[in-house]
Amino acid sequence: MRVLIAEQDHPLYAQLLRAAAPDLEVLTSGDSAELSRLAADCPVWLGQPDLLATLLRQGHQPQWLQSTWAGITPLLADGLPRGYRLTRAVGIFGQVMAEFVLTYMLGHEREVLARLVSQVERKWDNRIGQSLAGRTALIVGTGDIGQRVAEFLLPFGVKLYGIASTAREQAPFIEVAALDQLERLVGEADYVINLLPNTPETHDLYNAALFKQFKPTGVFMNVGRGVAVVDADLVEALKEGHLAGAVIDVCRQEPLPQRHPFWTAWGLLLTGHSSAPTSPSMMVDLFVQNLRAYQARQALRGEVDFERGY
Repeated sequence: MRVLIAEQDHPLYAQLLRAAAPDLEVLTSGDSAELSRLAADCPVWLGQPDLLATLLRQGHQPQWLQSTWAGITPLLADGLPRGYRLTRAVGIFGQVMAEFVLTYMLGHEREVLARLVSQVERKWDNRIGQSLAGRTALIVGTGDIGQRVAEFLLPFGVKLYGIASTAREQAPFIEVAALDQLERLVGEADYVINLLPNTPETHDLYNAALFKQFKPTGVFMNVGRGVAVVDADLVEALKEGHLAGAVIDVCRQEPLPQRHPFWTAWGLLLTGHSSAPTSPSMMVDLFVQNLRAYQARQALRGEVDFERGY
């Protein structure tokens, strides 16, 4: 079996894959022309969606693509072929995302940034920190990653609510409601954590009307997709006091343009799309599992439904 790696860190991926599956013929290159030549006769590709999309545009026809990202938006662009199987990275981002969310929730409760300012100003800051016990978190997107975030928050005594495509029973959530219940649930939450994928239904979801429903003491975290937020509406909502703060990891345009209002928005912390980096070793383990299932004609983990977009 021949496997093409189209990935920024292709030497490491090639080394890990050759060690994990010596029976494979692993092809890769950092040169785009050479990569395209190799893709012409390779049925299975592993890599990042932006590079894979470029190869598809050149007319190559793979049988199965394994994305190294959880999001696969570049592969859903108009005009790209869909006559292949596509799997996205699942089961490898849960813990790092949960650690990210927990870091900034605890940082907010303990007012870490305010204490840093006090230190810079040489002011003794003996304010009493708060606890996560009894706080309410709304996890918007209770799939693979959202489930792991919830499991990490549970021991801290956080009350957990969720939003999914349809209402369902799901431990450890008290309630998982459908997307049309978002407006009701944001008003109850101390933390609203967006983990939704990029689909037509999730664009501009967080707008002025929704931000007005937030608790004035609430904190919004966007670790899903930048297109879910109307940027100007968030800046205005923070200014007007409709919510207490925001942690923004993902933006519509990355890197963020120098003149973007997020840079100077009151109460907004930018974290530069750093929340959940891919672990190459875990990614290769997932790929090899999926490859063996593919060879045995069994179900693949993280297979994408092109109609749903995830």
